[in-house]
Order: sequence, then structure tokens, then C-alpha cells
Amino acid sequence: MLRLPRSARRAPVLAMLRAMLLAGLLAALPLALLAGPAPAAPSAAPSADLSADRAGPVAGSSGIGDPYFPLDGNGGIDVRRYRIHVGYDFDTGRLTGRAVLTVRATRALARFNLDLLLPVEEVRVDGRPASFRKPRRHELQVSPARPIAAGSRFTVTVRYAGRPAGIAYAGERNWLADEREVVTMNQPHMAPWWFPANDHPSDKAQVDVSVTVPRARRVVANGELVGRRVHGALATTRWRSREPMAPYLAFFAAGPFQVDSGRTAGVSWYAAVSRQLPARQRTRSMRLMRRSAPITAWAASILGEYPFSSTGGLTTALQPGFALENQTRPTYPVLGADAVPTVVHEIAHQWFGNSVAVDAWRDIWLNEGAATFFELLWAETHGGPSAAQWLSSAYDVEPAESTFWRLRIDDPGAARIFDEAVYLRGAMTFQALRTRIGAADFATLLRTWVARGAGGTGSTAQFTALAEQVSGEDLDGFFDAWLRTPARPARTAANGL
Repeated sequence: MLRLPRSARRAPVLAMLRAMLLAGLLAALPLALLAGPAPAAPSAAPSADLSADRAGPVAGSSGIGDPYFPLDGNGGIDVRRYRIHVGYDFDTGRLTGRAVLTVRATRALARFNLDLLLPVEEVRVDGRPASFRKPRRHELQVSPARPIAAGSRFTVTVRYAGRPAGIAYAGERNWLADEREVVTMNQPHMAPWWFPANDHPSDKAQVDVSVTVPRARRVVANGELVGRRVHGALATTRWRSREPMAPYLAFFAAGPFQVDSGRTAGVSWYAAVSRQLPARQRTRSMRLMRRSAPITAWAASILGEYPFSSTGGLTTALQPGFALENQTRPTYPVLGADAVPTVVHEIAHQWFGNSVAVDAWRDIWLNEGAATFFELLWAETHGGPSAAQWLSSAYDVEPAESTFWRLRIDDPGAARIFDEAVYLRGAMTFQALRTRIGAADFATLLRTWVARGAGGTGSTAQFTALAEQVSGEDLDGFFDAWLRTPARPARTAANGL
């Protein structure tokens, strides 16, 4: 996610960052980065706790264990696939849905929870009616007719309907729509406003979405377009993603979109721009969305193979106030002519945040720091200043007593996961590490991290351990200074300065 504009409190750092990023974006220069062996791997999906069978079936917990958002996700289940069918009425704002989830029990279950904010009409487990209730608006508690054995796979079908606009959770009101356009984009939560989910980045699943809206609207979503079927005044469009994703990254948009598509460097791309925009804005936005494919190819030249089957972007006429890294197809507000770094940021997230998701929300600096660092790398390799120059200037512009240095980056707290310092100090940490361990080891670290973690999650502890393994150096002091200490790091070679 990249909020636009960022906080005025960070204006000095932000102004300098943008000025440096936007200086010289014309001639593309090659970046020589080296790959190396992979000594460690981030986490994969949770495994079944078969020992729990000894105590008999239990009630799955109403949270997955993330301290920042205690109700996010659910215990005892691992969702493998979502097959979602929704219809949206632009006149009434009502969404109707039927979702079929393929789930694996990670322990013997008497009941389990899903995350859903809309009213529920019916639930079935393996085709049999199941009792259900909503002990809280966010929680759907399901009691199947028969207990579910640990390690077994089962299907859950949920029928639901309601008006997502105005529904709040965790202080967020995330539904974005007007009478002509709707886009389901937000972070850290979005899924429960339109489908039942195990809503935490640590449980990824394949997503297959069919959306029914008036035939004059186009529908855009993650992955690849499967087909579109017109029936009377309505049309149903289906999109399917081959690779698993975190629930908050799943999206659909429906509206009067202009679209373009193609194939670049072996990867298909699909771009869309709202026709509600004035002609000049629409032309400029489509030009920018088409940049997604070559930017993806550039990032792949640094990080290794692109982890998904398609890329692209969508510009909405609505006003979300941020851009978001929806998997394969980031979503954007209307951006200016100088917005290439924003696209770079969201494309970098396809590796850092999407392919390798955060293990817990406290690890968000890994996503946002890396994506912001790639803005710097883009400038460095396209005629602008080096990331090392930016680091030195960014360090100097904030005095030691500034509040900019007072946030612990590896544990910012739920209310500050998108704080400016998480982005900028996260990027500073990446560049300082590059200086400390050298460009070759740093390149190996990035490639190893995204290759071994593809499809899984990663934590700060795993990243710092991998950095030490790749470099052969003791980096405890370095990471203490940059991540764990709420004070400005000393300007020393050991700190990469």
C-alpha cells in the first residue's frame, strides 16, 4: 500500500525522497545483481496438528493469533481455495454472494469460524446443512452436522447478502463505490466486506471469482480472465488466479472501464482505466497502467522469475487515497504524470508482500520497506541519484531528537503499521544493509528470500537470520540499531552509514 499524499508531518523527508526519485527517469540502465545459493526459507502454510485428536474434536478459535488484530483469521482451518460468486446492485448498494471454500482441518473440529461482515442466509458443510450463528458481526461460527477429522478436506458453502457500505471493523469502513463503479481494495482488511474468509496473510488460497453486474459494466479482478457470459440485462464475468494469495489481496472492480491487454517478456498483462475520468486523465492513466508490464520485467531482472501468471493495473475514478498491491493487478487512484515510482512500489510488492507475505502484521516493514527501496533502485538505475545518496540525505534531514526515529520499526503497533517511518526507515534499513554487507551479498539475499519464500510467509527474525547466513556476518547490532531501537542509528560503517 502507498498512501497518497503521505502525512504532512513527513513533508521534509517525503519531498526530498520524491525529488530524488523523479530526477532522471528516461534512459534505462542495466543493473548487475548476483544470485547465490539459498541457505534458509521463510515459512510455508501451517500443518495439521494431528496430536489434537487425542482430546477429541474442539472448537476452532475465533482468531489466528495475530496480536495486532485478535479476530483476524481463525484457528483449526487452512483454506485452500475460494470459489466466489457475487452480484452487485449499483442502485441499492446490495451485494449477494455464494462462496464455496475448500478447507483443510489442521485439527479435529467440532466447529470453526470464518470472517464475514455481511448477514448470512445459509451454510452447508460437504453439502449438508450446518448450524451457524454470528457471535460478533465479524465472526461467522459454523457447527457442522458431523465433527471434522484432523487433516481432512471439506467444503463450506455460504450464502449471504447485505449492504457493505457503512459496515465497520477495526476502525475501518472499506467499501468503495458510487452509482457507476465499485472497487474492493483496502489493507489490512477487505475480504470480510464481500466474501467469507480466513482473513490473515498466513493463510493463502487460490481465488476464483465470478461477478454479476449490468452488462454495460466491465469486471476486473486478480489473475486471468476466464470468460464473460451475457444473460439479458446482466453479465457474469469470471476471473481465476492460479497462485494462492492472502485474502486481503483478492479484489474485484466493476464499472465503465477502458481496457487493454497483451504479453510482455512472457507474462500476460491486463490494464483498465475508468471511463468516468476526463479524456486527458484517462489517456495519461492508461499510459501509466501499460508501464506495469515493463516495470514487472525490470523487477524480475533483479529478483528472479515473476511469481505470478499475469500483471497489470487498474485506475479507478473513485478516491481511495492510496494505491494497493492487489495480487497480479494493483489498483490506483488517479495519479499524476510523475507517478512511475508508485507503480514501481506496487509491482515490487508482488514479490515482497504478495508472494512472500508477512508472517504477522508486525512484520509489515519487510513489505513497505522493500517496496520503497525499489523506488530508490528504479531511480538509481534510470538516471537518477543512487540509493546510497538518498540514504545519506534522508539520515541528515531528520535530527536525532525527531519523532521520526522514535518508532520501533519491527513492532510499530496496529495503529501505526502504515506510518511514514515504517516506509522510509524500512527503505533506509534495506539500503544500509546493502552498504554493510556489499552489493553482491545483498542481491543474493533478496533473490534467496523471494525464491525460497514464494507462496509462503516471512518474519523479521527469518529475514535477519538469512541476512547473517548469506553474508557470514554477525548483524545483531545492525538490526538492533535500525529496527529495534527507537532512536537514530549512529553514523558508523557497522550501521551501513
